[in-house]
Amino acid sequence: MKKVMFLCHGNICRSPIAEFVFKDMAKDYDVHIESKAVSREEIGNGIYPKAADVLRRNGIAFGGHSARQITRGDYDEFDYIIVMEQYNLPRLMSIIGSDDQGKVSRLLDFTPAPDDIEDPWYSGNFDKVYAQIRSGCGALLEHMKQNGEI
Repeated sequence: MKKVMFLCHGNICRSPIAEFVFKDMAKDYDVHIESKAVSREEIGNGIYPKAADVLRRNGIAFGGHSARQITRGDYDEFDYIIVMEQYNLPRLMSIIGSDDQGKVSRLLDFTPAPDDIEDPWYSGNFDKVYAQIRSGCGALLEHMKQNGEI
């Protein structure tokens, strides 16, 4: 079983959207999927209401989410550590130490147009972020299939 971890700053917007979108896309495969934060600011909080709204409007099931922070042990446990933007990397590296196994990448690095996914907490553009995440998750799933991982 492959294990995928999605990360954003607080684990209340982008990474839980990615977690539940990818769970929906990969439901027919043996993949364990979680999301966490690089910060401690939102620990224990649920999905931000506007993030929940965009999932609901797009028919993506979600529930029971509580923001958590990634740990050094998560690096050893997961096969993919997927960040939403470059900004997340220094904080992630301060927690995990290094990416000597090459597990860390941005979600949109799997697409033909590698880029950061903006933080909708600031932009308010949850529909754009959902579309970017959906594109990235689809590309990640194809990458895993092509590499015989699922």
